[in-house]
Amino acid sequence: MRRIHMLSPMLANQIAAGEVIERPASVVKELVENSIDAGATKIDLDIEQGGLRLIRIRDNGTGIHKDDLALALDHATSKIVDFDDLEKIASLGFRGEALASIGSVSRLTLASAVANQTGWQVSTQGTEVAPEISPVSHAQGTTIEVNELFFNTPARRKFLRSEKTEFDHIDELIKRIALSFNQVAFTLKHNQRVVRQYRAASTMTECEQRVASLCGSSFIENALRIEAETIGIKLSGWVGLPTFSRSAADLQYFYVNGRAVRDKLVSHAVKQAYQDVMYGNRFAAFVLFLELPPDQVDVNVHPTKHEVRFRESRLIHDFIFRTLKDVLTHVRPGEAVSTPVALVERLPVTEGVESQPMRLQESYAPKRSAYVPQQQAMPLKVREQMAAYNQLGTVAESSQTEIPEKITPPLGFALAQLQGIYILAENKEGLVLVDMHAAHERVVYERLKKNHENKKIVAQPLLIPLTVKLSEREAECVEQQKALFQELGLKLDRLSQESIVVREVPDLLRESNVEELIRDIATDLLTNEKTFRVAEYINQLLGTIACHGAVRASRKLTIPEMNGLLRDMEITENSGQCVHGRPTWTQLSMTELDKLFFRGR
Repeated sequence: MRRIHMLSPMLANQIAAGEVIERPASVVKELVENSIDAGATKIDLDIEQGGLRLIRIRDNGTGIHKDDLALALDHATSKIVDFDDLEKIASLGFRGEALASIGSVSRLTLASAVANQTGWQVSTQGTEVAPEISPVSHAQGTTIEVNELFFNTPARRKFLRSEKTEFDHIDELIKRIALSFNQVAFTLKHNQRVVRQYRAASTMTECEQRVASLCGSSFIENALRIEAETIGIKLSGWVGLPTFSRSAADLQYFYVNGRAVRDKLVSHAVKQAYQDVMYGNRFAAFVLFLELPPDQVDVNVHPTKHEVRFRESRLIHDFIFRTLKDVLTHVRPGEAVSTPVALVERLPVTEGVESQPMRLQESYAPKRSAYVPQQQAMPLKVREQMAAYNQLGTVAESSQTEIPEKITPPLGFALAQLQGIYILAENKEGLVLVDMHAAHERVVYERLKKNHENKKIVAQPLLIPLTVKLSEREAECVEQQKALFQELGLKLDRLSQESIVVREVPDLLRESNVEELIRDIATDLLTNEKTFRVAEYINQLLGTIACHGAVRASRKLTIPEMNGLLRDMEITENSGQCVHGRPTWTQLSMTELDKLFFRGR
């Protein structure tokens, strides 16, 4: 066996490159982040052969001093000095290994100039030979050329994909960065052809135009703008409407202090926010920016810096979940997506954290209509729903007589019923089509939920206590969180290292699979430090009750009954989707109807 010995600087750099430089896009990421840290407002990228032959990045940042050029190609940085700096990182880069790693696997040339001084350049050929510095004509800023990537590590080169695939990774990377740094202009060329050009954006309109160019105009047209803040934490960006869901998580961008990250805690919070309105196995679309003090998040988790750890993970989860849930809940029929409205809410007190107001300053939640219907509330018991609709006639008629002639409710007034399934209504925009059963299902469901939330969970003692076998880790978690389970209506005790006994369950869930529920809650607590399982189980049950209690297809409704349902939809949360996430109504404008008959041509 060999004795312990020091690695050569070149070998150490190549090992580091194995973690940091996975493909050409990794090189681009490190270099562009350095440009942004240097205060650049304009970044030009020239890529050839997917980045294998050439990666050239030029910026107009502060530049690098002549005396620091050689040092820049070693394990060195200007962004942190001591451990205190490491605990409150505000820059994108900080590890000081990117240029050294890139230089060890390529032929690299770095040219730079600071303000009012001559430019200088330094080159390295992937060897341990000391680089030479020479003068060069260069404006303020930095230009880095990376030629023949992986020329001296052919094994790494073999793992790369086609030229198109590698460039697509670079294209997607620039897209992610451009979404976060609106003040920076980007030009991306491939094989000497301009592929992307993003102008700097300063106003909200320009920012939305950039988002539309990066994510598609359909996204910005179907997104809600949010801006929420509480106790030094701020969340802003755009979230897609539930009807603008995706078959894959390909339109999800999340940033922490400007850095694009992938985080399970964030994904779970977003999923929970959409849980009640998303159809099937669809995925939400969003571009979200989380800002918080640097000492509240650890970005030094992985060399690629894609992962982070939050000091107050439970608080962050709650903040994201409640903000998105509130914005999505306030969407009503006929309300403009892009109309700002001020909302104020208080977050629940998290242990050890003082609760302060959460402010949605310009949350692009819907704007209320001038007409606010005051319809009599329907009974909450499902078996009474059918009878209630038989009595809606007089209520709807009296409500309509109070509406001024020139004011039309968002969903308009009913015209007729189609095949006993759809309600046809007329509003200012044109024709409204409503799925009668789906709409009534949501109305009943939301009322059942509110009724249940207004009273504490009622626990039901089990005649024969249920023994549940778990892993030792899960059983220990359940024992430690015994008080939380009690709040959820689950009274239990630990029997042994790998089993617990359940003595009481929520009354609504007495017929459910309690053993599966306990396991799911334990998994949630171990993974996310939070659980929504009991609420989900109860909501699923209420959804089933609402589905069975809603007015059925083929049921003939009178005009007043149909108008009663339309008014209910206008004041019901999440009324755009049924319990299963399917849309409940759609609008056909007069322009769309005219197109069907070639009118105006």
